[in-house]
Amino acid sequence: MRIEQFESEVESVLSTLPEWVRDKMDNVYVVVERRPSRDQDPTGNGLLGLYEGVSLADRGFDYFAVNPDRIIVFYEPHMALDLDEDALRDEIRTTVLHELAHHLGIDDRRLHELGWG
Repeated sequence: MRIEQFESEVESVLSTLPEWVRDKMDNVYVVVERRPSRDQDPTGNGLLGLYEGVSLADRGFDYFAVNPDRIIVFYEPHMALDLDEDALRDEIRTTVLHELAHHLGIDDRRLHELGWG
């Protein structure tokens, strides 16, 4: 899968989010990057995605005038999994939803209840 198609897959996941999720998302954007930096993945384990920011659950009254949160989905680590196209699409979806859950303040238990993890 070329990176342009990978980006389209990420966009597809975002476009099919339930309305309650889209309504809750605040001051966050999603990007695709080729690979994580050493700071992002110090062990080099092939990080698939990363959430950088302050979750909605942790934002207080003093949360204002801040840079947007970022959800980063990494292309090369996904490709290194060597999955067939359907399995790769599923993994992209899982990664996006997992990182989005961090933004929403959803814990792992609820993530699994939603079928996102």
